[in-house]
Amino acid sequence: MNLNHLTIKQASEGIRKKDFSVTELVSDCFCAIKEKDSEIHAYLEIFEESARADAKKRDEEISHHNDAELSSLPALFGIPLAIKDNILIEGSRATAGSKMLAHYHALYDATVIKKLKKQRAIFLGKTNMDEFAMGSSTENSAFGFSRNPHDLSRVPGGSSGGSAAAVAADMCIAALGSDTGGSIRQPASFCGIAGFKPTYGQVSRHGLIAMASSLDQIGPMAKTVEDAHILFEAIRGQDECDSTTIKELNYELGIKNQELRNLKIGVPKEYFSEGLDVDVKAVITEALEKAKRAGARIEEITLPHSRFALPAYYIIVPSEVSANMARFDGIRYGYSVSAANRHEQRTTLTDTNSKDTRRDAENLYDVYTKTRAQGFGTEVKRRIMLGTYALSAGYYDAYYVKAQKVRRLITQDFDNAFKNVDIIAGPTMPMLPFRFGERTENPLQMYLADVYTVAVNLAGLPAVSVPAGAVTRLGSKLPVGLQFIGSHGKDQKLLSIARQFEQLT
Repeated sequence: MNLNHLTIKQASEGIRKKDFSVTELVSDCFCAIKEKDSEIHAYLEIFEESARADAKKRDEEISHHNDAELSSLPALFGIPLAIKDNILIEGSRATAGSKMLAHYHALYDATVIKKLKKQRAIFLGKTNMDEFAMGSSTENSAFGFSRNPHDLSRVPGGSSGGSAAAVAADMCIAALGSDTGGSIRQPASFCGIAGFKPTYGQVSRHGLIAMASSLDQIGPMAKTVEDAHILFEAIRGQDECDSTTIKELNYELGIKNQELRNLKIGVPKEYFSEGLDVDVKAVITEALEKAKRAGARIEEITLPHSRFALPAYYIIVPSEVSANMARFDGIRYGYSVSAANRHEQRTTLTDTNSKDTRRDAENLYDVYTKTRAQGFGTEVKRRIMLGTYALSAGYYDAYYVKAQKVRRLITQDFDNAFKNVDIIAGPTMPMLPFRFGERTENPLQMYLADVYTVAVNLAGLPAVSVPAGAVTRLGSKLPVGLQFIGSHGKDQKLLSIARQFEQLT
């Protein structure tokens, strides 16, 4: 039995029944990593030594518990997880896929990491991503791209491509990603897993390296919707370190067993227009037919301002990017000659070998100046320039302010739609996983990959991508994701509906 193939629920039950140890579970995950990741490159860093030590501690804890005590252990006790490399884990590198942070080690835990540590989950390593989460293919990573486990010649999606690939290849039990315009749902669709973006504010952003602060949201990536729900329950909640988090009283406990019978599913006609791959359309149409046969009512709706979502997004996001990236100006993360001189002066008082000290300082200087020289990648520079332009004098009202007004209209479209339907459904992606290099030369073609996902972030709504089927193309079976969108704060209801659909497919 390959324990790394288990879901969170299955692994949790097995640990409590003592069918296998946490050490065995973690060991199987590392065996899969050693076997597959040299080709897939889902991980940027592996925590094998600490993960095995933590697993041993969990097994010792289990040995001191009786059956009643074991049943009360946290849901993620002993569960091996992968963490996207823009989420801080104290003492570990946090590169955000950028050379700019190649030598940065986190000084504290992100709030979600603190919560997972309380659950006694185990961290296997940090996963690859597009630089500072800017991209839809993981091709923008400064440390090499990740590959799609279903076809190694194709991208896994982005920016959380490493997390998605790790889950799909059973190199972890589940993972965390972040979603600013589809960065959880898009790679989940491409890799055939479940990916959930919560309502904005349901999960703390404290300790997440920011891209666009009014849209960023951490969320779970898992093998099933049920697993995504378990992981979401562990990380959600108000946080005093993040003023945008939602108060607990606003959180709907929701319907645990939402049935599809008589459920009104709104299907936006704008999501089935020009640009949708015919094979993807066929899979999504058949998936919706399955929901209809299960008793759901499928109704065509309109989101009239959805065609403006992409241009509005690519004004608002670069504008926030230009502000957030300004902190990486070399003052905090760089290292100067004067700093090397000060280092020497401080240490020569106690260090008798000043030549060695001076050499070490100069080596540090060389490392940091090389990092600074490499700097940001092409896509990050592009978005900084776009954002700086949109915020500059004479263009602020014409671009940024207008985009924010469009954002409000998009939100109103969703509000109006949810007066008549329970949930909105459509394709997560307009295309199948594409091959490496197909879209890198044309940024607009890459941005179009986010056409069905960005509106959700602009409106702050919850959305989940669920595997809907697959298309065989050139000998590869490529996954297709169906996106369910819920109304604000109705995360539980959304996940319950998605889970019912998942059981159909």
